[in-house]
Amino acid sequence: MEKVQAEYIQQIEIYSMWGLKHIVWKLRPDVNILSGVNGIGKSTILNTSVSSLSEMNGELPMPQHPAVHLTFYPENATSIRYDVIRSFDRPLIHFELLEKMIDRKVHTELDWQLYNLQRRYLDYQVNIGNKMIDMLSSDDPAEQAKASSLSVPKRMFQDMIDELFKDTRKKINRKTNEITFLYGKELISPYKLSSGEKQILVILLTVLIQDQQRCVLFMDEPEVSLHVEWQQQLISLIRKLNPNVQIILTTHSPAVIMNGWIDAVTEVSDITQDI
Repeated sequence: MEKVQAEYIQQIEIYSMWGLKHIVWKLRPDVNILSGVNGIGKSTILNTSVSSLSEMNGELPMPQHPAVHLTFYPENATSIRYDVIRSFDRPLIHFELLEKMIDRKVHTELDWQLYNLQRRYLDYQVNIGNKMIDMLSSDDPAEQAKASSLSVPKRMFQDMIDELFKDTRKKINRKTNEITFLYGKELISPYKLSSGEKQILVILLTVLIQDQQRCVLFMDEPEVSLHVEWQQQLISLIRKLNPNVQIILTTHSPAVIMNGWIDAVTEVSDITQDI
């Protein structure tokens, strides 16, 4: 059967969460912010939804519990693109990653995300390059004229990072295909950035390589380690890089919703029924 790609998730329904709760969360196609007191289940709702998508894509071998039903748009869709941002910069403990930790200076979860994103970033650049070649080789003048526009999101991403990092005088190195930074005349790797700098880099790089396609971005408390000014800009920066992304996040921070997103906030208590 041919796969139909979803544009966004319309509803998340979780049956018997902790054996006590029934969750029904109707989603907007753009931004969805889940709020509530500690321990009420925000992260569980997010992680359970991600696990369900992982099963659907064959990334997890066994069904996870509690049971989840995701309603897509269009409703006959069978799959959806998605990314997950892990904000907590904890040390890696997997022994099989030890060699990478030594060779690549990958020590924390944010480092590991950056390591994987570097590879995806290279693929993204190759794909953009191939598209530009096809357009420039076309006999259609309109296609040729559009070729240069393919590089706009990458430049926008680089400008965003430079602006965010200007107070620490770091600039993204635009002469290499991998992500590195210039600090004066010194070249530094992204693994040497602060936790907050790594975090905003992980988020925006993930969004860039979505290549402005329909995609869902899950983020659990993305404000962790971010300066309050970065928190205020976060959703707007994401939406500027990819206007087609559906954001689903949890937060405790008022700053994240300050710039026009109060209507996108849902309290866990409002979508929860006791069973």
